[in-house]
This record gives sequence, structure tokens and C-alpha cells, in this order.
Amino acid sequence: MSASRRDFIKKTAQGTAAITLSGLIPGLSAKSYARIMGANDRIRIGMMGVNSRGLALAGNYAKQANCEIVAVSDVDSRAAARCIDSVYKISQLKPAAVPDFRKALENPHMDALVIAAPDHWHAPAAILAAKAGKHVYLEKPCSHNPHEGELLVKVSQKYKTVIQMGNQRRSWPNVMAAIKEVKDGTIGRAYFAKGWYTNNRESIGFGKEAPVPEWLNYDLWQGPAPRRAFKDNLVHYNWHWFWNWGTGEALNNGTHMIDLMRWGLGVDYPNRVTSSGGRYRYKDDWETPDTQVITLEFPNNTLMTWEGRSCNGRNIEGNSVGVIFYGEKGSLVIDGNAYTIYDLDNKIVKTVNNDVVIDPRNRTNPAETLDALHIHNFFDGIRKGTALNADILSGYQSTLLCQLGNIALRSGNTLHIDATNGHILNDAAAQKLWQREYQPGWEPTL
Repeated sequence: MSASRRDFIKKTAQGTAAITLSGLIPGLSAKSYARIMGANDRIRIGMMGVNSRGLALAGNYAKQANCEIVAVSDVDSRAAARCIDSVYKISQLKPAAVPDFRKALENPHMDALVIAAPDHWHAPAAILAAKAGKHVYLEKPCSHNPHEGELLVKVSQKYKTVIQMGNQRRSWPNVMAAIKEVKDGTIGRAYFAKGWYTNNRESIGFGKEAPVPEWLNYDLWQGPAPRRAFKDNLVHYNWHWFWNWGTGEALNNGTHMIDLMRWGLGVDYPNRVTSSGGRYRYKDDWETPDTQVITLEFPNNTLMTWEGRSCNGRNIEGNSVGVIFYGEKGSLVIDGNAYTIYDLDNKIVKTVNNDVVIDPRNRTNPAETLDALHIHNFFDGIRKGTALNADILSGYQSTLLCQLGNIALRSGNTLHIDATNGHILNDAAAQKLWQREYQPGWEPTL
């Protein structure tokens, strides 16, 4: 988006004169009228990665006023076709199929890119978008490794683009109220937080090398990742469990809960990190842990843990996913967009219920209505310069905590951290995992 267009959007958003149908060109269709009405502050979106979560996001964006999806990019031609059809049914506007998102970025009329591709593409794609002058809505995690996250923060600062990470709970009203209760001292000083995620994922088996399907551009799918042969148990979704492309359950779902704990405890970077876990449930190609505990200690005398169980769905505190804060005077449990406060005798002090249906194990669209609030915050950041609920620095910090947990696990070491910047101290083995190797020619740069 050019500076002049960005300024114009902000000005028109502050007050657009009412327009009536009278006086319009005779025969103007409702569809054409929709393009004109509010066109000056319409935000034009490109979608990248629309097979699963991206398809749900596309539907959500298509439902928002003064938003138009102009391009759909996916390496799976079937997924792109489904998404285009879905967007058209919702908005009566048909986005263009642009298989390579880099071509979509060349469109001067596209304002922002929504990225829901696999993790190894998150930061590299966001960096290319920012360099092309586009704003970015980036699903969690913001990066595959800490180096990429740092680079992404620098890119955002350099190119002055709005980058919102998909920590959607930061925009959920009752979650915001719950965190305010913690910060206001309702349970006294909060000094320990526990987050968790549980599921009953099946084995992915042992994949066999196979011809790349005709509907898949596998070279572009791998993109910045070093090349690996195509196997029949990789695409879609199972890439989460391979280190070459994914980041495991810790960043797949742990990012959300660790972000809430970091927010509530008022911390940025830890000074000590440990983690234990492994692949215990099945013997198959799954490389990342199916069971993991991450412990992070902070200089302000606080502690947090995250427990992930991919293959045993037994709830904690009655919920498959959640956070509990422990304080001097009681505890507070966040369950979706609801929370409960207990005193030290385990008596309920306050309950705030959620009136929106949430399915935390729905991997594509667990809370569409609430997530729309996060999208509107992103739009306000573009139109008005409103502060983002989950800007890229905050997103990087929460992502980094999960990455440090994985690095502690993979290196087998207790990590000692510089609490001023999150960097690992005096540990060559762990430091090797701070960044990754790239396919030659695909390295992200400033």
C-alpha cells in the first residue's frame, strides 16, 4: 500500500459521507455498487495458505465490512478453488487465483497479506510482504526459529508495516477482562501460571516416498526449507510434526497459552528454561514431542509451565486447553472466553461466562465470531494507527518462549537466558538451534 493510499484510508475511515442509490449509473448492479460503496477505505486482502485454517480465515475476512479478498494463493490447486468458491458465496466477489503469493504481492491495489501457510513459511512470507509494502496478518507462530522472529521484528520497524500475529485471544473480551483481574491484583500477586493443551491425535504411520500429486507445487510448498523427498503422510497437516517444516505442539497450540501466561505475569524474556518430553505414544515418523512439559523462570520471581499432550485428551481443570494463574490470595482459570476466580479455600469468588460457542479442538475455526474482533483490531491498525492487541514484537516474544522450550528439549540442556533480550548464554549446542539452514537462494533477508 502506498503512503498516499494509507493516508487516504485513514482519513476516509474517520467519516465517509452517506451515498444513496439515486444518481448512480442506470443498471448498476448490487455487486458493482458494493465495490463502490466505501471503496476508499476498503482493505484489499491476499490470502496465502487456504487449505485448513486459511480457509476459515478467508471466510471470516470475506464477512467483514469494507474488506475484499482480491487474491488467493495456495500450492494446492484444489484448496485454492475451494477457497475462491467459498469467498464468492459469502461476498459475491471472486478473488483471483494467484498460485505463487509472490506474484500476488506485485498487485499495487492489494493492501495486506493474510498468512496461514505451514510454519516454515510464516516469517519468510511476512518479510517478503513487508518489503513489498503490504501489511500482514500472520498466524501463530510468527516464525519457525528465533532468528527469523528477530528478523521479522526488524523488518516491521524498517518498512513501517502493520503486522498482527494471530494470538486471537488477545482480542477476546472476557480474556482481556481476566488478564486485567490478574494485573489488578484480584488474586494478589500472581507468581505461578500453568497452561496446557490436550488432544487424541492418531498415529501418522510410516510414510512412503511417492510421486508428487499433480495438484501440488511441492517445490514452492517447501520454499525456504531444505529439500526433502515427498512422502504420502506429510501434506496436509502432518508437517507440524517434522522439524524441517513444523514446530510441534508447543508452537502449534502452546503459543496461545504461553502468550496468555506471559501477558498475565507481565514478563518478556525468561532467565532459565527447561523442558522434558518425547514421542511416547506411537512409533512412527512423528519427530516432535507428543508429550512435553516446558518450564520458564523469570527475573521478577515468577514461574510458568506448559503441558502438551497430543495423544491423551484427558482434561485439566475440566478443559482440554486453558490457563490458570496462582496468586497470594487465590487463583484464576481462563477457559476459552470465560474465567473463574477462586479464593485460597477453593471457593468460587467470581465467574464470568462465555456466550459464544468455542470448540478448542477444531483445528480450522474454533471461534470465528471472537476472532473477528482480532481482525477488526488489525483493520484499525491499518486505517487509524490503532495499537495492535498482538503486534509483532509481542508475538515474537511469546513465540520465542515456546522455541526456547523446544531448544532446551532438543539440546538436552537447561538454558540460561539473557533476560534483557531472550538470547541463550554460553551454550554452543543450544545456540545451533537458534536458526535453521535454508534451501540455497531462499534465505530471508532485510
